[in-house]
Amino acid sequence: MKSQINITFLGTGTSQGIPVIASNHPVCKSDNPKDKRLRVSVLLSWDDFNFVIDCGPDFRQQMLRENVTKLDGILLTHEHSDHTAGIDDIRPFYFKQSYFPFYAHKRVFESLHQRFAYIFETENKYPGAPTIDEIKISKSEIFTIGNKNIIPIEAFHAKLPILGFRIDDFTYLTDIKTISEEEIEKVKGSKVLVINALRHESHHSHLCLSEALAIIEIIKPEKAYLTHISHTLGFHDEVEKTLPENVFLAYDTLKLTL
Repeated sequence: MKSQINITFLGTGTSQGIPVIASNHPVCKSDNPKDKRLRVSVLLSWDDFNFVIDCGPDFRQQMLRENVTKLDGILLTHEHSDHTAGIDDIRPFYFKQSYFPFYAHKRVFESLHQRFAYIFETENKYPGAPTIDEIKISKSEIFTIGNKNIIPIEAFHAKLPILGFRIDDFTYLTDIKTISEEEIEKVKGSKVLVINALRHESHHSHLCLSEALAIIEIIKPEKAYLTHISHTLGFHDEVEKTLPENVFLAYDTLKLTL
């Protein structure tokens, strides 16, 4: 029997978050909490396990807000800053358990070694720095976290290969622009799909709303939630009224059970 998965949206915004610094856009001035979006990330919890997908610059704030006291690891979709800049803030978890795994493509770890060299130092390492256990993953191999199998799904962020993840009947895809038919087959049958929808207008490296809806129509999940949202998509409540009945805008702190 599959364990129930609890999903918490830690952040649902694009790389600048909403509100954007110094912006006078009406959405950035909104009083609706659903229009305020931290950088994109989700918390997956089941049994006694907690895992997070992506670790952006708002990671500390997200962990405090959700009162996460134990974290078993982090899965990274790709190396961009809005998905990895919070890496140093794993320290409280590392100090408690002295073991902290990251699951990512080899290329992503190579980027992290350059940007966070002090974390990966092997000689004369600063004692306050965390140590990361590098678990390399690829699109071709199922891997296990906790007691669940994870199916990696490759998509492309412009020309950059990135990974989404399927766990039981839940699939999480963000920062994608294109995805092959072969990889879409891995997603079909998901009851819940999370997928990015940046704005109405086309973008060179992200799905726009119409493109995301077209992929949802192909996959046909029971429910789909849109994430990695820009302020230019519009006000949360107004946009949601225009969506198909099984499609919703995700928002920060939204919780699902699957």
